[in-house]
Amino acid sequence: MRGYVPLLSLLGTIWGASFLFIEVADRALEPTTLMGARLLVAAAVLVPVFVVSRGGRSALAELGRVARPGMVAGVVAAALPFTLIAWGQKHIDSGTAAIANGSMPIVVVLLALRFRESERVAGLRLFGVLLGLVGVGVLAGANPPGGWWTVAGTLAVVAAAFSYAAGALYAQNYVDTGRVLAFSTAQCIAGALVLLPFGLIQAPADLPGWKPIASVLALGVAGTAVGTLLYYRLVSSYGSARASLVVYLLPPFALIYGGVFLDEPFTAQKLVGMALILGGVAVGSGVVTWPRRLAAVAE
Repeated sequence: MRGYVPLLSLLGTIWGASFLFIEVADRALEPTTLMGARLLVAAAVLVPVFVVSRGGRSALAELGRVARPGMVAGVVAAALPFTLIAWGQKHIDSGTAAIANGSMPIVVVLLALRFRESERVAGLRLFGVLLGLVGVGVLAGANPPGGWWTVAGTLAVVAAAFSYAAGALYAQNYVDTGRVLAFSTAQCIAGALVLLPFGLIQAPADLPGWKPIASVLALGVAGTAVGTLLYYRLVSSYGSARASLVVYLLPPFALIYGGVFLDEPFTAQKLVGMALILGGVAVGSGVVTWPRRLAAVAE
C-alpha cells in the first residue's frame, strides 16, 4: 500500500484539471468531436510508447490478446462517459460536473451488489451509498437556477459515473500489472474509432482557437494517456473500489481550478451536494467507519 497514496494523489490532480479543459474546449467543439480528438491524441501517445517498450511483433500480439476487452472498455469506460460529461458541461459548470462525477464509487458499490460478491456492502456502508444518492439529488436541485437543462446536465455526468464504474468492474477481470499499457492502448484506440466518425460529422468548419486546441492536447496527453495508465495501475494493484476513490480528490481540485481560471461561483448547493456525496462515498467505501460499539448498536 506504500505507493497507493502518491498514485491516487497524482491522478486526482490530473483528472481534477480535466473538467477545466473540457469547459474551455466545449465552447468551440461538440462533445463527440472534442472527445474523439482527445482519444485520438491519447492513442497517438500510447501506441509508440507501447511499441518501443515491447517491440513491434510482441506489441501486436499483446494487443490482439486484449482486443476484445479493450474494445468493450473503449466504449464503456472512455467513449460513452467522456461524451456524456462533455455534453453535461454544456449545461453545468466544471465544479458541478466534478462533484456529480464523485458518485462513481457509490455506483461501483451498487453494481457490485449484483456482479462482484467480494465488493458487496451492507449495514452502515449501504447507508453511505444512500447518503451519496441524496447528495446527487441535492446537486441536481428541485428547482435549479439553470432550469431543467441543469438537471439534465448533472444527470448526464452521473450516468457517466455509472459507465465509469461498470468499466472499472469489467476491467478488473482483464487487467494485471503486466498488461496495463496494452489494455490502456487498446481502450484508447477503440474509443477513438467509435467516436471519430461522429466527431468528423460535427467538426466545425473553421479551425478553433489555440485555447480549445491546447485543452484537447492536455486532455489527450495528461487526462487520458497518462491518467488511464495511472488508473489501471491502481485497479490492477489495489482493486476497482480503492481505485475509484480518486473521485474524492476531483471536486476540490475542480472547484479551485474553476474558481481561479473560469470565475465559477462557490454555492451552498455545490458545497452541500459535495459533502453528502463524498461523505456517502467515505462511509459506503469503508474508508470511514463507526466505532465497533456504535456499529453494533446500529445493527
